[in-house]
Amino acid sequence: REARDIMSHYEFERREMDQSKSKRLTLEELYEKMQTEEVPQLRIVLKTDVQGSLEAFHSSLMKMNTDAVTVNIVHEGVGRISESDVMLASASNAIIVGFNVRPDSNAKKISEAEGVQIRLYQVIYDMLDDVHAAMEGMLAPELRENTLGTAEIREIFRVPKIGNIAGCRVMEGLLRRNAKVRLIRDGVVFWNGELSSLKHFKDDVREIRSGNECGLSFEKFQDFRVGDVIEAYEIVKEKKTLD
Repeated sequence: REARDIMSHYEFERREMDQSKSKRLTLEELYEKMQTEEVPQLRIVLKTDVQGSLEAFHSSLMKMNTDAVTVNIVHEGVGRISESDVMLASASNAIIVGFNVRPDSNAKKISEAEGVQIRLYQVIYDMLDDVHAAMEGMLAPELRENTLGTAEIREIFRVPKIGNIAGCRVMEGLLRRNAKVRLIRDGVVFWNGELSSLKHFKDDVREIRSGNECGLSFEKFQDFRVGDVIEAYEIVKEKKTLD
């Protein structure tokens, strides 16, 4: 990381963090509030102990910018974290990052009232790691379809007051109640929806695996035909990384 120039001046063994009762500005929640931006921004008010470390921090943070998410230093300065720093962070939807500094008593009270998070560090690597993790957290997850299994409709049963129930045999994988499903007819996707009920003989079951028979129904769909194929799947969210 871009921290060697700072670490040559500072050697610390511990890290201290002071997290407020944040209503809106935690690192973990920021990405949810930036979804309307074309390129999400992690907004930071940066305070350090001396000018040299401020300049080095600024340079390191700017080098972390990517096409997918950026760091926006809305204010930076040397010295204690003040009331005005907190108010600016509140107005800017920013967090406050302090290196070798502390908030004064008024700043701490206001940060709690305003829901502004203050993060304090004495180790440069810890700060850069947290910023990197926060930037990754702001990335929208990738959505991937995971196939659960397939079944073939062998019989149609008419149940009074309920409607049609499809008698199926699971051919591959498994079927799971409330899973997303597609009904394939003659090689064409005929319907998309959700598997609302699943039975093995007369018992309600959560899932049923390959080689077993079952009865099932869909939400708002009953036009089953013998020979239809059912594909069950789920949508998996995968966390994006900057690396």
